[in-house]
Amino acid sequence: MKKNTFAQIYSLVKKIPQGKVTTYGEIARALRLADARVVGWALHANRDPAVPCHRVVNRKGELAKSFAFGGWRKQKEKLLREGVGFVAKKKVDLKRFFFSL
Repeated sequence: MKKNTFAQIYSLVKKIPQGKVTTYGEIARALRLADARVVGWALHANRDPAVPCHRVVNRKGELAKSFAFGGWRKQKEKLLREGVGFVAKKKVDLKRFFFSL
């Protein structure tokens, strides 16, 4: 993995508008990464509050089981504050709130 891969991931995540979400896979696809888990690793390692990691969910729209910044409840709280809707307790309405990169 290139050293700047994490920086590229952070740059893309910063493009997700408030009130929208994207998936680990969408970011991996945009960067031509073979494994979407790399995106998760990068977001888990992020320490820059300007990178809105909470706007990234899995391919089913599910919140991160171990969101690095306070757990799934904190992730949901941040998304709700931005107007993101849910179809289940831990599942974002991807049909309405998905942002394609």
